[in-house]
Amino acid sequence: MAVRRILGLVLAGFCALSPTDGLTSATESRTAKPESPSTNSLKPDVSSTSGKPLGSNGDSKNTDKIKPVANAIAQTAHTESPAHEHVGKDGAPMVLVPEGDFIMGSDKGDEDEAPTHRVHVNTFYIDKFEVTNGRFAKYVDAIQSEPPWGFSDKETPVIYADRPVRWVSWMDAMGYCLWVGKRLPTEAEWEKSARGTDERMYPWGNEPPTPVHAVYGLKEGGAETVSVIGNHHMGQSPYGAQDLAGNLYEWVMDWYAEDFYSSFINSPAINPHGPTEGTAKVQRGGSYINTSYRLRTSFRTKSDPTEQDPNVGFRCAQDVPKQP
Repeated sequence: MAVRRILGLVLAGFCALSPTDGLTSATESRTAKPESPSTNSLKPDVSSTSGKPLGSNGDSKNTDKIKPVANAIAQTAHTESPAHEHVGKDGAPMVLVPEGDFIMGSDKGDEDEAPTHRVHVNTFYIDKFEVTNGRFAKYVDAIQSEPPWGFSDKETPVIYADRPVRWVSWMDAMGYCLWVGKRLPTEAEWEKSARGTDERMYPWGNEPPTPVHAVYGLKEGGAETVSVIGNHHMGQSPYGAQDLAGNLYEWVMDWYAEDFYSSFINSPAINPHGPTEGTAKVQRGGSYINTSYRLRTSFRTKSDPTEQDPNVGFRCAQDVPKQP
């Protein structure tokens, strides 16, 4: 009964927010991202057979080919206008991402990141931090839904209240966002939030990541493995959002299609919402068990929307109310 209740909530709100992004049943298990290694790109050789391959270092991809650009320091110092914060219905701080164009994707990464293309998005708010155990526990209690793995003992949302919730499916994430009057960000909104308008490789610039910037390169562990929110100010994006690289992968609104970017070779994309249907939803940002390659602002991966993983969480977005 609880599952039907949360599914109904997600579907009803989802249709209202995104009429072109219909939900179809996801029956395909996670599959490998097709890759063709090139000596002229950042993409390393890979022989994985799963959708999110992980080796002993949390990522089967070799990152030796990633080189920081010469103006790394200059871009690290660059920020957009000072972050304008807003508090959402759930009490979570949100930062403003202003309307405008940015360059999305990369021609030096994986095949599904190409080609780079110009995208225009309207002004929106995005959560400054990932949704926490404490906030998600209120949602679980309110709708009497099945809690994520680790919530059953009632200790996780109390002891680790300020750490991001994990083990949540896309449907769980969408349900929470709708419950608090928000939504998941589109893939384009997520990427602009992370990289701004200067095509930076990471949210903080082009400087290679360190533990000061993000949580990455760790082994699987308990709830304490994930960092509490607000601990990585040096890794924040141009608009002030934190942990957009590392900590947890983040669900976004869009269905995944490897060649979706090719639709915008000859014309700019305006508020794109991804394919109208699919079998997997996009995840962004890399996680605590990945190497720096997957922390890049343009990196894309995917998963079945019903799947729950220990290194996946989310944050919400919200439209800016139009002035009368």
